[in-house]
Amino acid sequence: MRSSKEMQDEMNGQGVTDPEVVLGSDVEPVNEVSSAQAELEQLKGERDQLLDRLVRLQAEFDNARKREIKERADSRDYTVSNTVEPFLGVMDNFQLALKADGTAEQLRAGVELILKQMEDALKGLNVQPVETVGTQFDPRIHEALGSIETKEFPDHQVLEEIRRGYKIREKLLRPALVRIAANADQVAD
Repeated sequence: MRSSKEMQDEMNGQGVTDPEVVLGSDVEPVNEVSSAQAELEQLKGERDQLLDRLVRLQAEFDNARKREIKERADSRDYTVSNTVEPFLGVMDNFQLALKADGTAEQLRAGVELILKQMEDALKGLNVQPVETVGTQFDPRIHEALGSIETKEFPDHQVLEEIRRGYKIREKLLRPALVRIAANADQVAD
């Protein structure tokens, strides 16, 4: 019989290596696979956490968007109600005027009072009429509907207000429709 040394030499001659070395090389890939699996599990856990966080952030964003829409609608309703409230009394007085059986003078006096009430309501909202008659024409706040030939007034002075213009603070809501003076003597100068 052959000795184990002879058998080992024969195996070495045929390209077979030491059995311990063969077993050791098989163990290393097993360690690499288990570490890769551990890393994969860790990455899956991180992914799940990030997906959960993303879902929560999307829900928070959606809730914030819905809350903002509701708050905007509430704010608009509040603004409209505060704006309309002063005009309800004006409407009531118009209805009373329509039911009244008075003379034309009494009706005119009542309409003037209602107009005063309307002007007060607008002042409460910081709405002011644009200055017109007697001022110099300003295309930023006036719209000229025509001119009147005259020698008594300076050229481009507002002579007549056809429709009142309004502004809120410094912002123009609508320009005033006016007729202006056309003084040929001053144009030539």
